[in-house]
Amino acid sequence: MTRLSSPEKLECARKEIVAKIDPSKPCISVCAGAGCLASGAAEVIAAFKTELEFHGLTTEVNTRGTGCPGFCERGPIVMIYPGEICYLQVKPADVPEIVSHTIKEKKVVERLLYVNPATGEKVTRESEIPFYKNQQRNILSENIRLDSKSIDDYLAIGGYSALSKVLFQMKPEDVMGEIKKSNLRGRGGGGFPAWRKWEESRNAPDPIKYVIVNADEGDPGAFMDRALIEGNPHSILEGLIIGAYAVGAHEGFIYVRQEYPLAVVNINLAIRQAAERGLVGKDILGSGFDFTVKVHMGAGAFVCGESSALMTALEGRAGEPRPKYIHTAVKGVWDHPSVLNNVETWANVPQIINKGADWFTQYGTEGSKGTKIFSLVGKISNTGLVEVPMGVTLREIIEKIGGGIPGGKKFKAVQTGGPSGGCIPEAQLDLVVDFDQLTKAGSMMGSGGMIVMDEDTCMVDIARYFIDFLKDESCGKCTPCREGIRQMLRVLTNITTGKGKEGDIELLEELAESMGAALCALGKSAPNPVLSTIRYFRDEYEAHIRQQRCPALACKEMIAFHIDPAKCKACGTCFKQCPAEAIEGGKKRIHVIDQEKCTKCGTCFDVCPKQFGAVGKISGEPVPPPVPEEKRAL
Repeated sequence: MTRLSSPEKLECARKEIVAKIDPSKPCISVCAGAGCLASGAAEVIAAFKTELEFHGLTTEVNTRGTGCPGFCERGPIVMIYPGEICYLQVKPADVPEIVSHTIKEKKVVERLLYVNPATGEKVTRESEIPFYKNQQRNILSENIRLDSKSIDDYLAIGGYSALSKVLFQMKPEDVMGEIKKSNLRGRGGGGFPAWRKWEESRNAPDPIKYVIVNADEGDPGAFMDRALIEGNPHSILEGLIIGAYAVGAHEGFIYVRQEYPLAVVNINLAIRQAAERGLVGKDILGSGFDFTVKVHMGAGAFVCGESSALMTALEGRAGEPRPKYIHTAVKGVWDHPSVLNNVETWANVPQIINKGADWFTQYGTEGSKGTKIFSLVGKISNTGLVEVPMGVTLREIIEKIGGGIPGGKKFKAVQTGGPSGGCIPEAQLDLVVDFDQLTKAGSMMGSGGMIVMDEDTCMVDIARYFIDFLKDESCGKCTPCREGIRQMLRVLTNITTGKGKEGDIELLEELAESMGAALCALGKSAPNPVLSTIRYFRDEYEAHIRQQRCPALACKEMIAFHIDPAKCKACGTCFKQCPAEAIEGGKKRIHVIDQEKCTKCGTCFDVCPKQFGAVGKISGEPVPPPVPEEKRAL
């Protein structure tokens, strides 16, 4: 690669790359994000290369592996340009038909198109699929268009032009002013204004400063940062270099979870490519500005998502938080000023510089500007990544983009903000999604995890699940967090196993109050799932405690399975599948469950043919007596 020693050479290289691109030439883009790779995307890509070679089309058709476009429910995803034809759940066996029909004959393979469940209409173009149509993808839009391993693809769409603009047309104070005007708030959890961290670090007298990308994404069900680093690593790198210039840092770190191997590979490759082009390292673009960056792989501790714990881990020590009486922006890594922002925050920076703060602030609410990426998972029809302007409602995300709850079930709650977030009920579905409104509702924005729950979810058990997760992830350094979480888990476990007693709800609230003295945000926010479920679903707690009943029929120790003799058809399915051999039955004989042998695994309930619906669950009431032997014949 040719080293680019000036902004003029950068633009010249860009023009050369763009000149080689024929917009009319067919291009097959296959999602090569971790989710689609797990579904067989690598085999699909290999099949396309083989098929194109067979037809002699290797030089006439481009193929590329791209980042995640978001619609994870329907992967592997294939996009064909020009035309924006979107094929879903593509398998290697589908490739010959795609090449022969779509590439050679310009016809659409209709069976691979999205079918609108409301109208039955088949949708050809990606932008017309409701999942995408109702989003505003400012950050994610390029994921499916770029070869995630090619710097040339990034340069072709204007990559590193924001860096060139900053280095040669703006002073550090100008950059700081634009970020301040945009009111960009950190997308990693707390929503702290980015410019304040930058300004505090820049004004610190210590000449050695650091900038850091927080890619330690540990929330269950969250994968926004992973998708960005895998799919468009240069956008994060460019944002980081711009931030370094603004605060006066000459060294940076990208802290990535070790469990993200593809992200680690792609960001390391991006750094090498940028260094070869003179976009990282000494005298960037001939500006005199030096900046180097290293990738640090974290060991998977959830607490390392907290700023001071992450910085401690960067130093090679145990990832434990420290008191914040001195901000990390003033005294961070090795006691030097350190600016830490998450992946999505850094990815916004080049766009703000190129398009201006006014463009950025046209999206969002008064206090929360721009767009936000959420990972929409759980009991939802369309799981995946969604990017929406701040200010949309939860209902719009769940119903318009997510497609609602599958299986005819009713929506019950949505948990936002990761394990330390809160659960928001159906009555709050029209809540505006921004940093401040979610906090008022007893939850938080967090990094963007959004877990949807249906009527079969026990909210007490959900609170227990998240507290159990946080108990394992607490570093144990401070007493309020270490002991408070353990005691909360003990009380919640008792409630969900039928051992709850009067006063337990009040005890949980008292424990939550004492945990406000925890050292870091993990401990301070840990009570959120408990407090929010008590706030909105107190009746479920009371049913568990006073009636020994789980209204959702979900808590294993509080339910029993039984077979309705009027519905049993003696098909033998449950009898054959029961792992505990707790079901008695035979041909043309009504089946019964031996309650003493039953382990309540639920297999019988799951395998009973839906048209019969003979196996049922009860809670808080006696199990119907078994059918006498002499009356079991059908």
